[in-house]
Amino acid sequence: MSRPAPTSLAHRKPTRNSILTMVLAAAGLLSATAGQGQQAVPARPEAALSEALSAACRQDAEAFANILTLDNAAAYRALPALQRKALMKRFVLLEDPGRSLFSMSATDHRVVRCETPSISTEMRFGDTRLRANLAFIPLEIPIPGEASRSITFGLVREGGNWKLLSVGLILLDIPSMEKQWEQADLEARENDAIAALRKLATALETYRRAYGKLPDALDTLGPAPQGGISPEAANLVDADLSAGNKSGYAIRYRIVPASGNLSEEEANQAAKFELAATPVEYGKTGRRSFILDSGGILRGTDKRGSVATSADPRIDSP
Repeated sequence: MSRPAPTSLAHRKPTRNSILTMVLAAAGLLSATAGQGQQAVPARPEAALSEALSAACRQDAEAFANILTLDNAAAYRALPALQRKALMKRFVLLEDPGRSLFSMSATDHRVVRCETPSISTEMRFGDTRLRANLAFIPLEIPIPGEASRSITFGLVREGGNWKLLSVGLILLDIPSMEKQWEQADLEARENDAIAALRKLATALETYRRAYGKLPDALDTLGPAPQGGISPEAANLVDADLSAGNKSGYAIRYRIVPASGNLSEEEANQAAKFELAATPVEYGKTGRRSFILDSGGILRGTDKRGSVATSADPRIDSP
């Protein structure tokens, strides 16, 4: 079995920007009352969990929703498509959709394998623990060269069928999770914008070393035809970045001319620059605005959609 992708619902340590923070949101008790409107799912908890993992493997959002409790299913269906897909990915530790295979182990336990063209994961069921209307199923996930990872899924009987309740000791509460997901999306976009500023700053200095001066505009840093790299198409960044776009941020570039009585060559080498990133839709694609100077100093704060300036607080960012 190939090594699973590094992102993981069950095993990745939480960081400020990780998807884990979105999914494992501790919240109130879920509704376990019978409800109408969901399709029937297998009556055994092992079969229900198998179906949930299979749906996540295929990235079949509707089938996955059918294994959720009534309240969570409604909230899940209301999520944007990308967020529904992101949650399913974490259940099988894979980025791309695949095909699911079912088998039984030598100890007569279920095994669910999710195969993609490049990576596969395998989830081996342990003994189910039943407590009235609750079931807890441990899973072991072998990883080559490392100790196996373990996680326990909780299920609750709702309307005569078994539905997903928890991952580990944390309850799934998708309505609360959505708010955290939105915040995490904003933080991820802000981090992408910062990384884009630093990448552009590196490209600008590379351009200066190659051509003796800073480019007049960012678009000259963009893709070049094969064998056609030139000062007008330096092929240092991708098309979106050279157009000043990144993850919902608009990027502005300004040359700060050198002062003093300098020759043209000296002035070109002494010139500085500023790169500013501003959310295209304040509150949706980001909150903070950023500015990076040619000395590598990053500044930024919540400007309510306005452009950051050199007077804004400094940000200590790698």
